[in-house]
Amino acid sequence: MAIHTFAAIDVGSFEMGLKIFELSKGRPIRQIDHLERSIDLGTDTYTSGKISYHHVFQVGQVLKEFRTVMDTYRVEDYKAYGTSAIREMNNASLILDQWEQISGIHIDVISNSEQRFLDYKSVAFRGEAFNRMISDTCAIVDIGGGSIQISLFDEDSLISTQNLELGVLRLNEQISHIDARTSQIDSLVEEMVNAQLETFANLYLDKKKIHNIIVVDDYISAVMASRQQEFVEASVLNKLVKEAREVGPRAVGARLGVTDAALPLLYITGVLMRCIIKTFNADLIWAPGVKLCDGIAYEYAEKKKILPPSHNFESDIIACAHNISKRYMGSEERGTTLEQIAMNIFDSTKKLHGLTKRERLLLRLSAILHDCGKYISMVNLAECSYNIIMSTEIIGLSHIEREIVANVVKFNHEDFVYYEEQQNVSDLDRTSYMTIAKLTAILRLANGLDRSHKRKFGDIRISLKNDRMVVSARTGVDVTLEKSLFQARADFFEEVFGVRPVIKQSR
Repeated sequence: MAIHTFAAIDVGSFEMGLKIFELSKGRPIRQIDHLERSIDLGTDTYTSGKISYHHVFQVGQVLKEFRTVMDTYRVEDYKAYGTSAIREMNNASLILDQWEQISGIHIDVISNSEQRFLDYKSVAFRGEAFNRMISDTCAIVDIGGGSIQISLFDEDSLISTQNLELGVLRLNEQISHIDARTSQIDSLVEEMVNAQLETFANLYLDKKKIHNIIVVDDYISAVMASRQQEFVEASVLNKLVKEAREVGPRAVGARLGVTDAALPLLYITGVLMRCIIKTFNADLIWAPGVKLCDGIAYEYAEKKKILPPSHNFESDIIACAHNISKRYMGSEERGTTLEQIAMNIFDSTKKLHGLTKRERLLLRLSAILHDCGKYISMVNLAECSYNIIMSTEIIGLSHIEREIVANVVKFNHEDFVYYEEQQNVSDLDRTSYMTIAKLTAILRLANGLDRSHKRKFGDIRISLKNDRMVVSARTGVDVTLEKSLFQARADFFEEVFGVRPVIKQSR
């Protein structure tokens, strides 16, 4: 049985990590080496938007070291990702090129939603423990240097995910500019954290108790691992933070084996978690000790079909879209009808569009969110829908994928802007824009087949005949309105695919 050697690299806000894995079909992923190097990139970029030359050099040397280790293990493939500290750099392209020239390692910068989704995957691959935690009300609290992500579950279903700028490095940087005594740090952190948590609770908790919390972080997880614990009562964690306040973080840190450099961040993480526990009224904390590198490896193994999927992540993305639609008073029944018609057209025209399952998912999301902008304005529906989608976290989608969905929804309601006309105002490449054109053509057609909102085409049959796509409606249904409004949508579909849609009704 073939064994593949894979490397995952995380260029984080405070630490750089390398993990080497052995991947083989029918076997669990096996970690064979792990290196970590502490470099505080976050404080640089969160303050100035750039990394100091000293840190640029340091990172380059660490990447060279990682490259040597990878060569020693004869790594067959690797993925290297930069997170929030790199995302917030003003000159990221220049620096990333320098690092690649020095080390030969190419670093991709991933969006916040992609990063959190990888962390989420690494937790989900823990199997039974994960399923047990999310079977009740549960929150995954993913604590990073620049921000935290809170994803709420209720009875196995993802109901909401939000990003808050409460990362431990960012909080530490903000506190360092305040003229305050050490004894005041606790209350200052609480004030900054509770101000945002109160808003989050009012919008998303609806006075609901969140029984379980899954923590993904660098500090509490390390402490719990040193104590050979993954699960702990919330009261125990609160007691530890209280003890640190009373006897001093340094004394508690020494007992737990935490370095002086990491001590302030551990303490801030503890205070942050205490605030979250109180807001959620939580009982149980699980810190599985996973890292971004674990999520990178699991995703790679999944894509290469080395590991079977452990959880239906696509259903979580769709559930997230449904909840966004619900928040903006979208019509669930209308969205479901539009989704069914659009999926029927997509599946019946695979030879025309050549799109993949991933684009099919983006079309589903576009159908679900097709009318979200009505919440703000029924007149400026297209622009409002675009702004809502681009401003809303959809965990599991890249920034480009979210922009594709936003544009498909936008152009469903207004004239299509061709690639050649928009290239000065958009970062999307030609391939992405062709995806938008194809999905827009399908969604417009689906929308045209349900203009009366009476589900006349809920059970349509679609067939391709030479240069025509025949949409067959059931008998006994008046489709006069749909036929009269179908022309413009059919024109655009024909322009995109070279095939003319026509409505046919049996007599």
